[in-house]
Amino acid sequence: MLEIQEKLSSDGYQELRKAAGSAELHITEALDRDDVIGFIAYSYGADKTVVYDYDDGGDMMLCDGLVRSVMLKSTLKGIKHMLFELPDDGKYESLRKLRFISGDSRQCPDVESFMNRCQHCKEKKE
Repeated sequence: MLEIQEKLSSDGYQELRKAAGSAELHITEALDRDDVIGFIAYSYGADKTVVYDYDDGGDMMLCDGLVRSVMLKSTLKGIKHMLFELPDDGKYESLRKLRFISGDSRQCPDVESFMNRCQHCKEKKE
């Protein structure tokens, strides 16, 4: 069974800790029967959440779940902007396909609106 949980330490993610600099690094892992199958690394700022990397094992649905989990937490903190500073340019393609970002942009300028758009889609299906 898939679980998405925030890891309470950044052990095992030292390189990402460097990318975060002085910001407090948060790691959320995707677990399947206690095996880590993916992660997303990010930090919260006063006005934006910065995503430093993610690993979805090539599963776009997992990418979607990991990014949305961080978006939801950002929205609950009143943060409306998300910036992706990924080390692998190839990872931006999945974010574009999932419409988290568009064109050459590396940011989602209005996380709350993005999440509300998804709510409208859910309502249409019902």
